[in-house]
Amino acid sequence: MNDAHQTAYFTANGQTFDIQLENNPTAQAFAELLPLDLTMRDHLNNEKFAALPNALPRQDQTAGYIQTGDIMLYQGGTLVVFYECFTSSYRYTRIGKINNPDQLKQALGRKDVQVKLTIE
Repeated sequence: MNDAHQTAYFTANGQTFDIQLENNPTAQAFAELLPLDLTMRDHLNNEKFAALPNALPRQDQTAGYIQTGDIMLYQGGTLVVFYECFTSSYRYTRIGKINNPDQLKQALGRKDVQVKLTIE
């Protein structure tokens, strides 16, 4: 794995967002899965989640304060994209962060959403 952070892209309802990937084995394994098309479901009006096709390496840590645009791995096999800020005692492994999440909540909507994840 190189030390440079990679950029991936997250597209929902015609809006594309840049993702700054973490420099860790989880983010590297995630990047190797791309491109992905996923149906993400809503949970607790603050996140969207979807099962990944393969489990990824985990380095779970208590999340603490979650910010809009955080992208995390839950229990090794679930991708979670947060569209609200809040505190959490759940444990996740960080994958990356959406750089400009201002329109993320609107793009994700309230229902299930089809998303595309890509990398260049």
